[in-house]
Amino acid sequence: MDVVNKPPHYQGEVEAIDSIKSSMSYEAFKGYLQGNALKYIIRFDRKNGVEDLQKAQWYINKLIKHINNGKSL
Repeated sequence: MDVVNKPPHYQGEVEAIDSIKSSMSYEAFKGYLQGNALKYIIRFDRKNGVEDLQKAQWYINKLIKHINNGKSL
């Protein structure tokens, strides 16, 4: 099971990240991605270790795509 890229509690027709993105401006979504990456980096030593670093990396990769593609993921 891939808890970073396909967590079992986020399975459905619409991905949560897409719903969140559609509800925000470009700048707000950029901040959301950055904030989540920081959250996972800050807590990794106290909570889920490498798994949290992988989640931070996931958000950083989304942030890079978001910036490179203008307004699309």
